[in-house]
Amino acid sequence: MDALELLVNRRSASRLSEPAPAGEALENILRAGMRAPDHGTLQPWRFIIVEQEGRDRLSKLLEKAAREKQLDDKAIDKATQSPFRAPMIITVVAHCQEHHKVPRWEQIASASCAVMAMQMAAAAQGFNGIWRSGPWTDDETVRDAFGCREQDAIVGFLYLGTPQLKSSTTVVHPDTTPFVSYF
Repeated sequence: MDALELLVNRRSASRLSEPAPAGEALENILRAGMRAPDHGTLQPWRFIIVEQEGRDRLSKLLEKAAREKQLDDKAIDKATQSPFRAPMIITVVAHCQEHHKVPRWEQIASASCAVMAMQMAAAAQGFNGIWRSGPWTDDETVRDAFGCREQDAIVGFLYLGTPQLKSSTTVVHPDTTPFVSYF
């Protein structure tokens, strides 16, 4: 699949199974993330790979965070089960720093671009994933576990694996007219 076809037909896959990317495929995914637009070459990202026993640790972490928030049993169970939606999760942290030309928001945008690049690299190699965020990105217990400093931001959790369902429907390309204007 060529790059343009990949981009204009992009779809997230929420049902993922083994195998997860490994070896050269995973290295390609990480390298793609490292090529995100990066004003000032700050490399304002950190990629924390969660797989195998790491998913168990993340499950316990999310259970602890959910209990601290006094969520109901259903929400606690959902949080506890979420790391098992895919064989691999890459937690992407915007590792922000003070810079006279590159504001924090731009560093967060750069780390966000890294997530998109990694998902596209996964899809280009026959894997897929889904970029999830939600309340855990701002949760102090979760942030602490991923080594976030005050100025950092978890921009998302990229769930990766092999799609369980092959997409049989064609992507409907939206009319761009309502979203585009010329100055």
